[in-house]
Order: sequence, then structure tokens, then C-alpha cells
Amino acid sequence: MRVLIVEDDPQLLAQLAQTFNKRGWAVDSTTSGQDAQYLGDEYALDLAVVDLGLPDASGLEIIRHWRSRDRRFPILILTARSDWRDKVEGLEAGADDYVTKPFHTEELIARANALVRRAVGRATTSAEFGPVRINFSARSVTLNGTALELTSYEYNTLEYLAQRAGQVVSKTELTEHLYDQDFDRDSNVIEVFVARLRKKLDPDGQLKPIRTIRGAGYKLDIPGTHECTDS
Repeated sequence: MRVLIVEDDPQLLAQLAQTFNKRGWAVDSTTSGQDAQYLGDEYALDLAVVDLGLPDASGLEIIRHWRSRDRRFPILILTARSDWRDKVEGLEAGADDYVTKPFHTEELIARANALVRRAVGRATTSAEFGPVRINFSARSVTLNGTALELTSYEYNTLEYLAQRAGQVVSKTELTEHLYDQDFDRDSNVIEVFVARLRKKLDPDGQLKPIRTIRGAGYKLDIPGTHECTDS
């Protein structure tokens, strides 16, 4: 998943970027409201985390601008303002949730994950795809109850496909949402990750979990998919 963090405090910005990075997110970050507006317009984002108190632009106006351009990614507000009217104003501008400073990092991540799940229509933190179970909160995967060892990139690829199970996802979309901007888009790395996932999810060659749709992309297509709760 790709997140844009907009925060004028460089120290907090670096801390937030590191926090999201450690949890497998691709991170774009800026202290500038003007840069934030451009990044939100041009990048394929899954979430934006926006501080309202920016020095060169209003966080509220940035949010209104994105929504006026039909940018539909979830927006999580960071605010030091405790007045409920400020929070209401942010939500009415088009934000989806808010966290008041100071905040606990785990709460911020939990809210971020919930917003992304909601945006793709997923209500729970886990899902089963036939014998494959994914716990999105724990970033863990099991096959017939046995834990699979996936690299961060392999898991990110699987998670994105799983969040859009049944849909065709292009290589370009995977690249834009999962990897840093300096990622070599002409490389065959995505194909390598998908090939590794197929072997790990389907060691016997019976499940056929990830289909290649020629000229279009990849599709996670495993019978028996349904929402489930953590246990």
C-alpha cells in the first residue's frame, strides 16, 4: 500500500515514515502543502495522512482540492486542535478520520489500516481464500494452517491482490501502489514475486491461485473465498 504523509515537523515526519515503512507501506512524504497537493494529484495513493497546521498551505484546502479533483483515496487528519468544530470541519472537507496530537503510533496505524480496508470494501482484518488465510493486521499468511514465510515484497504483492480478489490488477498498478518511485518499472521483478508466491501458495500445483490474464495483469482467484474474523 502507498501512503502520502504531509507533516510540517521534520522529526515527526521522519518518525511516521519509518513507522509505515516498517509495516510494509511504500511511503511518500513532504513538509510542504504545495508539494502535497501535487503528489496527491499525480500519485496512485491508498491513503494520505495530512497535518492541518502546515506553514505554506491549509490542510483543509488541500483536502478540498483533492476531493474536487475526484481523488478518492482515504484521508486521515493529524491535528493538534482539540476543538470538536475543527474536527467536524476536517471531516466535512472530505477527510475520513482524524487523530489528535499527541497520539499513539499503534492507534494511527490501526486507523490507517481500517480506512484502507473500508475503501476496498473489506470489513474484517482476515480473509480466507480456500486453504489460504491472510491476517492483514499481523501481515501473516497460512496454507492449510501452516505458516508461510514470505518476504515483505511477496506479502505486499499478495495483500494487494487479495484486497482486490477476483479483479484483474495490472503490473503498472502493482508497481504504483506497492513500490518506491525509483523502482525500475521495466524490470521483471513483479513477475519474479508472483512466481515465488505461486510456488509458496501452491507447492503441489493444484490450486492455481494467481492467474495471469494475458495483456492485462494478474488475478487472485481461489475458490472458497470469504470474510472471517481473527482467532
